[in-house]
Amino acid sequence: MNEKIKKLFSISPLKITSFIIFVALAFYIGNVSFLQFMELKALDLRMKSRGKLKSGGETVIAVVDEKSLKEIGRWPWPRTTVAKLVDTLKSCGAKAVGFDIVFAEPDQNSSLKTIKSLTHEAKERGIKDRGLYGLLAKERMAADTDAALAHSIKKAGNVTVGYFFHLSRADVGHLSEKQKEISKESIAGSRYQMVQADANLHEDMLIRAYAAEANLPEISAAAQVSGYFNAYPDEDGVIRWTPLITKMGDDYYHSLAIGMLLQYFDWPTLTVKLGEGVESIKLDTIEIPTDESGRMLINYLGPAKTFPHYSISDILNKRLSPELFKDKIVLVGVTATGVYDLRVTPFSTVYPGVEIHANVIDNILHRNFLKHALWTKVLDLLSIICFGLVMGIAVPRFRAVQGIVLCLGLLIVFVVVNTFIFGHYNIWLNLIYPTLTMMTIYLGITIYRYVTEEKEKKKIRGAFQYYLTASVINEMLKDPSKLKLGGDKKNLSVLFSDIRGFTTVSEKLTPEELVHLLNEYLTAMTDIVFKYDGLLDKYMGDAIMAVYGAPLDQPDHPLRACRTALDMIEALKKLQGKWSAEGRPVLNIGVGINTGEMVVGNMGSQMRFDYTVMGDSVNLGSRLEGINKEYGTNIVISEFTYEAVKDTLLCRELDSVRVKGKKLPVKIYELVGVRDEAPKWEQFLAHFNDGLAKYKGMQWDEAVAAFRKALEIRPGDPPTEMYVDRCLELKGHPPQGTWDGVFTMTRK
Repeated sequence: MNEKIKKLFSISPLKITSFIIFVALAFYIGNVSFLQFMELKALDLRMKSRGKLKSGGETVIAVVDEKSLKEIGRWPWPRTTVAKLVDTLKSCGAKAVGFDIVFAEPDQNSSLKTIKSLTHEAKERGIKDRGLYGLLAKERMAADTDAALAHSIKKAGNVTVGYFFHLSRADVGHLSEKQKEISKESIAGSRYQMVQADANLHEDMLIRAYAAEANLPEISAAAQVSGYFNAYPDEDGVIRWTPLITKMGDDYYHSLAIGMLLQYFDWPTLTVKLGEGVESIKLDTIEIPTDESGRMLINYLGPAKTFPHYSISDILNKRLSPELFKDKIVLVGVTATGVYDLRVTPFSTVYPGVEIHANVIDNILHRNFLKHALWTKVLDLLSIICFGLVMGIAVPRFRAVQGIVLCLGLLIVFVVVNTFIFGHYNIWLNLIYPTLTMMTIYLGITIYRYVTEEKEKKKIRGAFQYYLTASVINEMLKDPSKLKLGGDKKNLSVLFSDIRGFTTVSEKLTPEELVHLLNEYLTAMTDIVFKYDGLLDKYMGDAIMAVYGAPLDQPDHPLRACRTALDMIEALKKLQGKWSAEGRPVLNIGVGINTGEMVVGNMGSQMRFDYTVMGDSVNLGSRLEGINKEYGTNIVISEFTYEAVKDTLLCRELDSVRVKGKKLPVKIYELVGVRDEAPKWEQFLAHFNDGLAKYKGMQWDEAVAAFRKALEIRPGDPPTEMYVDRCLELKGHPPQGTWDGVFTMTRK
């Protein structure tokens, strides 16, 4: 029974997959705002990646642009100018004209008030001149620019005037009931005439308005139809939807785009069906898809100016062919800088508001709708489940790299198919939820596998931690086949360090003091080896052997070894100061580094083996450590290591030597420091290198002179003093026969 309970509550890849799918479905149904925000952005990207679509050509835009302002004057213009525009468009044969502008206030350019004042003054003064009265009456008619615009609109018979709603009670608090009633009468031309409502009507989702900012009554009365142009951005400020129905009081009103289409189609039947919100809006035979609130998803055709823009000054001055407007829907709006009706759309953060209406009109005319309905949501849920299950079943059956390839491949396939369906069929399927579901399942299963495999690795570490170093154990865990005996030949760097005169020091200390001193020293040096990811091969009494470039590949292994040596000397100096203050013996060390081909791997017997390096290059590194005693140096590196680090670190050539056990000579160098320290060594090294060149040329006196100049700069330098003594000795006992300048070491 306990086993069954334990199995029930155990974690497995299938349970992880099921849980993540369940959470994803819950989030999708709950419409989590952050994820919805991500999906909206993904929709924008798909729309932009689809590119620019061609409009049907029925809709054009007459714009108040910079050119128009320059030629006609600052905005707003006299209503007579707008009236002239209406007349001109009518004469060009425009089928429908719509204003994305509201004329809510009397024209400020009108001189009507002045004429009225003069007429009143004439009456007060008792002037009976009928000619004067007639002239004033005529002037009064000409001065009433609002009446002039109303006259042109009525005469044209094809104008839709725009207005906007106040959607908050706070915005209409200053309005009287009479003002609200007047505004309601002014927008009567935008009421839905045919509204079908179910018995179980639910209108909570409808957009509600509390008053309208309408055109002047005489302008509204002159127009056959009107429509609101309110914009409703999403939470991120982007306009993706347009409301086609708004309720105010007991009536339902349509938008500017719908009003213009009514005129364009010569007053077709317009029907709205209400039930659980808006169920359908039908314009003649065109059924317009909306959500429950009556919002249509805008299928933007492209960036700004996808629809033709024509400057109003060019229209009024008849610079354009009338054919451009014949039988067209003409939207009138403002795009000039400073008075620009700016909107944020998927294509741009600076988009003409008037062009949004053009997109809506074109979408309806050509039934070019984005499809996002209940059936698409069902497909979204199926995508979450199916792709999630495929990921959850497949990933555990593959290795890590194969799992990543599978995950990326499945994600790419899903995104490509989703984008293809959007671009070719205008179907908006959710991209974010299935994608995040797949990624989360992959991540969850990967973490699960890592945790379970880590438990197994801990068992292996527990068994081998007393026999192998941590880095070797990790290599074994990655590839158990490395537990076999034998090795591989690789180019590596090996470092040897040893304490000078340790036997003498140990004789002066008690065993406890010696162990404490040695442990303090070895801890500091070992930490530095690990700092540069070196392999601590072994301790040999007071000596340390470290390898770089194995078991992990390190292309810069010579540099790592050299930096380890430099840090060892710096750490030793601090320890020397501490030991001196404590009255304890002060230790000094020598370090030797060589780079070359070595055999690396597990060496030993079937019962017990060690991960180490072997070969002539290893032996040379050990000899170089001992050479420090001959030259009084701390760090000696081979010419092979020098070639790898010479551009980064500062070295000086010490000699060409033939070490014990090798016939071929090797150039050796002292590792001095980093390249940044070159200036303070420059003059000294110039004299030293000059002396070394003279020494190799058997010019003993000149060599001694050069070395002594070097000693004036750095008195007591051990290698320089050694060369002075060697030159004087060779001067007294010159080498016999051919001399190659190589010094042969007779001891290790």
